[in-house]
Amino acid sequence: MSERNPVRLLKAEVARKIAAGEVIDRPNAIVRELMDNSIDSGADRITVEIQGGGIEKVRVVDNGSGLTEEDLRTCARPHATSKISTETDLLNLSTLGFRGEALASIAAVCRLSIISGGNKMRASITEDHVIEPAAPLEGTIVNAEGLFENFPARRQFLKRPASEAIMCRGTFTEKALPQPEKAFRFIQDGELKLDLPAGQTLCERFVSGMELKESVSLFSEITGRAPGADPEWSFKIVIGEPGVFRSNKKDIHIFVNGRKIQEYSLIQAIEYGSQGYFPNGNFPVAAAFITVKPSCVDFNIHPAKKEVRFKDIAPIHHGISSAVKAFFQEYTNSTMKSSSPKEEKYQTQELFSPAQLAEKALSSTFSTGNRSRYFGGISERTFISNAKNPGWNGFSSKQSGSAINSSYKIEHKPDSFFGLPVRDSKQTESTGSIVKEKIEKIIALYEGNKAPEKTETVQAVQESVIQQAQTENTQIENTQTEEKARYIGNALGTFLIAEKDNTLYLIDQHAAHERMIFDKIMQNPSSSQNLLLPYEIQTESQKEDDYLKSIQEELKKIGFECSTNGNGLWSFSTVHERWKGTEEDLRHLLLDNKVAPRDLIYSVAAMTACKAAVKDGYKLDESAADEIVQGALKLPDPHCPHGRPCYTTITKQNLFALVRRTDS
Repeated sequence: MSERNPVRLLKAEVARKIAAGEVIDRPNAIVRELMDNSIDSGADRITVEIQGGGIEKVRVVDNGSGLTEEDLRTCARPHATSKISTETDLLNLSTLGFRGEALASIAAVCRLSIISGGNKMRASITEDHVIEPAAPLEGTIVNAEGLFENFPARRQFLKRPASEAIMCRGTFTEKALPQPEKAFRFIQDGELKLDLPAGQTLCERFVSGMELKESVSLFSEITGRAPGADPEWSFKIVIGEPGVFRSNKKDIHIFVNGRKIQEYSLIQAIEYGSQGYFPNGNFPVAAAFITVKPSCVDFNIHPAKKEVRFKDIAPIHHGISSAVKAFFQEYTNSTMKSSSPKEEKYQTQELFSPAQLAEKALSSTFSTGNRSRYFGGISERTFISNAKNPGWNGFSSKQSGSAINSSYKIEHKPDSFFGLPVRDSKQTESTGSIVKEKIEKIIALYEGNKAPEKTETVQAVQESVIQQAQTENTQIENTQTEEKARYIGNALGTFLIAEKDNTLYLIDQHAAHERMIFDKIMQNPSSSQNLLLPYEIQTESQKEDDYLKSIQEELKKIGFECSTNGNGLWSFSTVHERWKGTEEDLRHLLLDNKVAPRDLIYSVAAMTACKAAVKDGYKLDESAADEIVQGALKLPDPHCPHGRPCYTTITKQNLFALVRRTDS
């Protein structure tokens, strides 16, 4: 039988060491706390130096507001702070530090010295705020030396200096990323390792701070905010294009009010927003910098402030996810769907449109009364400008019997003559025939001197000629604009080859067909199946209840019908016909991860489309292949649901360059 130990108070120094261990567990924690203080002081130049991985020494120099002698006498005592005074201040925090634990904890586990305002203060487990005079300087210098030298039980759990240095550098970067307007320098064992100048853009700070191998030009900045004049939250996201990816989520970072935090749901929001653009299980490289009203977020739940509690995270999740998705859709439209420039061709250039020519012909005929002289010689390619006679008005003065020679024309490159639109020769022939046919009908009215009784008849016919010519012109132009791609054949059992606008398209038959099926499902996602035993989900708070009410109609649109008894119990009578998850899966997605309804159906539709699409190696007949080709080139988003491009292109200029041929 063991002896009962009485309850006793711990010695002050033991209690301080235990408390300090929650805040300062390794050298990078010292870097974190001291950089927080420097940023809060208003400094715009901060230098961090470490020796021996930070175990031997951590030194932080800043040009902030500094400390007075009175501040130095109390700054390293437990819970001494200038940032809050009452518990209500915790609801309106605007600084990175606030508890007053940092300097006291550092002094409990190592030798602390602070130089500021012409004074130097020393504090440790053996010294209590010793004040000495020092040379005046701008800002503050803080030194923390000999970590855990008086606490061997903790020191033995530290890693090698090289490993600790890596963690110190990582913490330094986390603090520097949200502050691109400030300058930061990191020095390791006397060698400058990282120099981040002030005034960088957020993209530049992210790429240089994270030391990414990709160019800053491959990254973009996305912004968003809550609705209203005084939004509760806003965000800026730095994200790489689809060509910048990783095999895990380690390079997706979340910052809230300048702090790096661990928040799975916001990482998930970026993942959902980029869904369909990163194939084969890859993830984007991104950082979300979120600003939230202090009253809407609580940082006082973790000693190192790595975790936070949001008043309502669902709108932020939805805003980030929607913004990222919109960015990648726009990126796709501006890259893959950009059409190649058409090759210049030599064509016949018209000076007047067929409608204008008909109007001129009619007015000229009826004013002179000389019918056959002006219409007997009309051909399909008439009224063409003669460059040698710039004063020519579309009619020839050279007469030949009852007809005139009006087939003047000039051949030249587009956009080189009067800035007029180019018309294809087939279009000219078609519209010219219509005009000729109409004009011949008008002439028939005058045969045998049978003039119309009313001038309105002539005007009506004239307007009819012009209107029909214009209509036919528009139809021909639309037909030419919607020119189909020409299917050439297949290759390697996977690719369909097509030609359009001097560009070869190599189309992945599976990816293209998969996207076409996916789009059809997403256009009509409401197919549902009744459940014999309804799913029952019990909400745990009024907030969860309100959230389900807010998305109830959206869930119904995708086949998930639900209702509540008013006591937080939700009953799902139907689910989407292709849903394969369980009741618990649905609860986890909707309440724990706050997955938007459209994102919920996305994965279901993607799986269905992938299974239904033609596979690699399938031999398609020509009509089926052509259908996929035409559909692929009309896709709003030419990526399969899992992110692979549906096709790639090779232009005529690319091919000429490959065979070293000049376009002459």
